[in-house]
Amino acid sequence: MLYPQNLNPYKSNFGIKIAIGISIIIAFILVLINRLTTPDIHWAGLANAGIIYIWVTVIYSISKNTNIAMHVLIQAIAISILSIYIDYKTGFKQWSINISIPIIIMIANVTMFILTIISHKKYIRYAICQLAICVFSCIPFYFMYEHLIANKILSIIAIAISFINFLLTICLCAKDMKDAIIRNFHT
Repeated sequence: MLYPQNLNPYKSNFGIKIAIGISIIIAFILVLINRLTTPDIHWAGLANAGIIYIWVTVIYSISKNTNIAMHVLIQAIAISILSIYIDYKTGFKQWSINISIPIIIMIANVTMFILTIISHKKYIRYAICQLAICVFSCIPFYFMYEHLIANKILSIIAIAISFINFLLTICLCAKDMKDAIIRNFHT
């Protein structure tokens, strides 16, 4: 045999369960150490949020038939939630909504643009995820409407990139997208 066999993640559930169990034990130990050593600084919550983020990434990554665009969407949402949580736990200085989320939106849209260029013949596979990323990219509109953002430049750039990417999606496969939306949502 020249190549090692790919392991089915569902058949190796025992290893995953052990690793999750170890992560839960580590999370409890971190909380205990945090309470005993520095109860005024809640660093264990940040570490545990990182552990949860890692598990979201790992579990999604090892699933079979992973759609790259769906992976980009899940990662963008997960890292946005994590950055807001970290910002909140460190005094909510609003760096997450002023800097982090606009950059995440830009990266997600640029990644989708690259996927479009690389796999333009299979782009319809990514079209629904692209629309979801465009919806996700509207979050800075809400932050600007609520006057939560001090410096709007990054948010405006993120929205512009998302809009351009959305137009690209429409131009490349408007008919295919319509068919995919009808097929997926049965309308």
